[in-house]
Amino acid sequence: MIDSLGAMDGKIIPLEEARRLREQLRAEGKRLVFTNGCFDLLHLGHVRYLQQARALGDALLVAINSDRAVRALKGPHRPLMNERERAEMLAALSAVDYVTIFDDLSPRALIAELLPDVLVKGGDYALDEIHGREEVEAAGGRVLALPFVEGYSTTALIERIRRLPG
Repeated sequence: MIDSLGAMDGKIIPLEEARRLREQLRAEGKRLVFTNGCFDLLHLGHVRYLQQARALGDALLVAINSDRAVRALKGPHRPLMNERERAEMLAALSAVDYVTIFDDLSPRALIAELLPDVLVKGGDYALDEIHGREEVEAAGGRVLALPFVEGYSTTALIERIRRLPG
């Protein structure tokens, strides 16, 4: 899926590398923070959320849904930006240490395999709605729903663009 992207100084990594990264961080006693999502149109809410997430550990891994998964989750007209573009934009943020792309509709299997020290989602999720919560907590990790940044969402942004004249 990622093949030879190699963009952003190695910040965009295939799933196999994410697994190796997790083991390396664990061996070094460092805390991995994990989040996931579509990140279809990057906006200020995403940026603030990712900055807060990064502050919770030593490295932030963002797993983004593949284009196929976004279509299945959001409908045939999404994503607006392809997975490579979304990955590169996220990797350009200083708060983001690594980006990987996954093809499942739910990140639960990936989270259960990586068992991050901290699993975060936005405040639009209740704790019991966060996929992988049970696995992370059972392994001694923390699961947090970070405060939602009011007024910022991809859906709202798309609607604002649609209402533009011309």
